[in-house]
Formats: sequence, structure tokens, C-alpha cells
Amino acid sequence: MHTQTHDETLNERSQQLLRLLVEHYIRDGQPVGSRTLSRDLGLNLSAATIRNVMADLEELGFVTSPHTSAGRVPTDKGYRFFVDTLLKYEPLDDEKIAAIQTRFGEHTADHKALVAAASQMLSSVTRLAGVVTLPRQSHSSLSQIEFVPLSDNRVLAVMVVNGREVQNRIVQLDRHYTADELRRASNYLNQEFGGKELSAVREHLLSKMKETRESLNQVMLDAIHLAQHVVMPQAQGGVRMEYVIAGETNLMSFAELSNVEKLRRLFEAFTQQRDILHLLDQSLKAEGVQIFIGQESGYTILDDCSVVTAPYTLDQEVVGVLGVIGPTRMAYERIIPIVDITAKLLGSALNSRS
Repeated sequence: MHTQTHDETLNERSQQLLRLLVEHYIRDGQPVGSRTLSRDLGLNLSAATIRNVMADLEELGFVTSPHTSAGRVPTDKGYRFFVDTLLKYEPLDDEKIAAIQTRFGEHTADHKALVAAASQMLSSVTRLAGVVTLPRQSHSSLSQIEFVPLSDNRVLAVMVVNGREVQNRIVQLDRHYTADELRRASNYLNQEFGGKELSAVREHLLSKMKETRESLNQVMLDAIHLAQHVVMPQAQGGVRMEYVIAGETNLMSFAELSNVEKLRRLFEAFTQQRDILHLLDQSLKAEGVQIFIGQESGYTILDDCSVVTAPYTLDQEVVGVLGVIGPTRMAYERIIPIVDITAKLLGSALNSRS
């Protein structure tokens, strides 16, 4: 889980008050005043004592006072402490788990249908935006490669991966290659590397590039030069990750996200995918549930949002990530277990169909 260290240790009373304040604010969306807390606490604490604790929490950066109100709201740091230290999870009951499993059972067609179902389900169960990346090919082997000459020293590389997936890439080269040179280069590469894993092809190319020019004939040099433009990026980053998102419009119902300009920029980020993908990519490398609160994501567009993610597996290998995007004021105790169990169930559904 994504955590950060806390320099300040809060005593039990401060922790209890912070927990109550966060729970209140998540539920009602209104700044929380000392009177509300003293009424709900059921402790023999005076309003003055509560005010003093609140002032301390504010000084330490766990809560802040909006200009228009005497009450306080949690900061990103307050939410982080709440999630890491004070949160009591609501485990999903068997009935809910069975309902999710049934939904997956309806989509037997292919991986993309399962991913779309998971995204829809996350959004409908949490009332937030659900996001699921498409499973990455854990093993990518080169079936065939062809080069087609274009104008201005450009070449269209057509690569077939895993026998069926066709990937096209236009490569800008430093000199003109004739159709004949390109055909000889592709023949050499297909003969040498056909059926091999892209990662192995990359290793082989790197070692060949270190060999002296004299030991390689011109066809091999051309082939290696062309292949490094096409195979290298593929082998390093795999196939570009994509995701399916559902329920973006759910975010319009939260006052803190309902500013039209803010929503427009957020939806734009969903469409362009780049920033969100980068964030999800970080979660691929992590174990279990990751939580990015507000500014922790590193993307300004998500400053008022939290992203809760979990990786899912196929053949015991992490191949994708799913999660929800919502306001920082989300019901973490309910959302985190939903994301966690959905990732496990999506993995099971994919494995049963592979």
C-alpha cells in the first residue's frame, strides 16, 4: 500500500477526533465544527478541549479551515493518516462477492469483454469512475516482420506478434533503403528471429551491435539497424497499455469536482489516457492495493481526487491494474475492499478462460 512516514505521532485523543472528523466529512461533505464532534463523541470533553485539539491538528497539517466556515476539513495528509492508521475496513459479504463473480461469468467471450465488465462493475458498485487496463501480453514473440519503403527515407515496419497481433510503425531513417535492401533485411530477421521472444531478440540485437562492423555483412548491418528502431521499444515497454473507463459522469455529483472547467480537464485526461496510464503503470509494480490521495499522484489534474488501484494476475503474473477514481472524500473503508476483491476475481475469471 502506498504510504508515507509521519513525523508527528498523534495521541489517542487526537487520533480519535481526527477519525471522527474525517468520517463525518466523508459522509456529509460539510466542514466539521467542534460542537458536532463533542455531540458525537460521547466523551466527557469540553468544546474548548476539542477546539484546542483541532487547532493542534491544523497546525500539524492534518486538517484545514475553509475560508467560509468555522468548521474544518481533512487535508491530503489527514486522509493519508486516516487510511494508514485509523481506518476500519468493511469486508465484503459473501453475497456481494458472489454477485461480482456472477457478473464476470456472463462475459465468457474474451479478455476485453471481461475488462469492460470489471470497469462497469467497479463504477456501479462504488458510484465512482471505474478504470481497468487491458491485460498486457506477458509473452510477446516475433512471428514475422516486413518493411515497406515510403517517401523521405521513411519505412513502414509491419510486425506480427504472437501469430495474430499486427503492429505497424513508421520509422524515420538516416538514408534511403531500396525495396530490395528492405526485403533482404526482413528475410534475414525472419530467418534469425522468427518465433523468438521479443526480449530475447532485443538481447541478441544488442550483442550484435557491439560486434565489429567487419564481422557483419551489409545485409546483417541493415537488418540490425532497421530492427533496433522497431523491436527495441517493443521489447523494453511491451505493448502500449490501454485502459477501459466507466462511470466518469458519477464524478459530476460531487460538489468538489463539479466545477465545469475542472471536470472538462479531468475528462480530457481520461480521453488522452497518458497521465492516468503512467499512474496505473506505477501500480503494476506494486503488491496489493495502492492509494494515491490528492497531490500524491503527481498530476495536478488529480489534486482533488484519490485513486485506489490493485494489480490483477494471469498465470501468476501481473498483467494489468484496476481501480477507481473519485474525490479525496470517498468512503475508503468500503472502496478499498471492493477494489481488492474485484482484482482477485478478475484474475480468476481470466485464468479460467485462458
